[in-house]
Amino acid sequence: MFVAFSKVFTPENLLYFAKGAVVSLLLAAVSLLFGIVFGILGSSAKRSKYKIFRIIGNVYVEVIRGTPMLLQILILFSVIPSIYTAFTGNVLRINVFLIGAVAMSINSGAYSTELIRSGINGVDKGQWEACETLGLSYKQTMRLVILPQAFKRIIPPMISEFITLIKDSSLISCIGAVELLKSAQVVGAQYYDVMSPYCIVAVYYLIMTISISYLGRYVEKRLAESD
Repeated sequence: MFVAFSKVFTPENLLYFAKGAVVSLLLAAVSLLFGIVFGILGSSAKRSKYKIFRIIGNVYVEVIRGTPMLLQILILFSVIPSIYTAFTGNVLRINVFLIGAVAMSINSGAYSTELIRSGINGVDKGQWEACETLGLSYKQTMRLVILPQAFKRIIPPMISEFITLIKDSSLISCIGAVELLKSAQVVGAQYYDVMSPYCIVAVYYLIMTISISYLGRYVEKRLAESD
């Protein structure tokens, strides 16, 4: 066992795993960023005075949260290109990392929608009344007063969402994207040993998630002190 581990535990392989970790981290960061954008749109739709927007917002959240992310990735990877080919006769080739980023962003957006909505609802009603008294429009009120306070409340759960996305980035390995988990599978196939690479990348995942977790606690503490 030790001999097999020592063969895998080389500077070249560690660097290869590190590159995979960077890919996972970047995918999670991009997905969180666009997920927040989708979350703002989704929460706005769910709070809209127009019924059609509320229906769209509710359907988006329920469908995405009610289905596995792996299924969503596979739909983007297989079903949509198949539909495109059926209608046009041409083959649609999409970069697997783009598919992963889009699927993870849409998925994160559904969860961010509820986080942002709860953050907005947590802002004191007096803030809304004060903005109305000052003559601010709804958009100005949201952009200048409500959203900054709401985001301050939801930063800790957003950091938890970031950690979840880092781990969920492993799902795109099923469509051939070489992120951290896939890099372990590649090295495992090369050495006919899957246990050693999996143990090593587990440490990489732990380093990333624990570091971000501590960062989240630090941010939460600073926010509590500022209050």
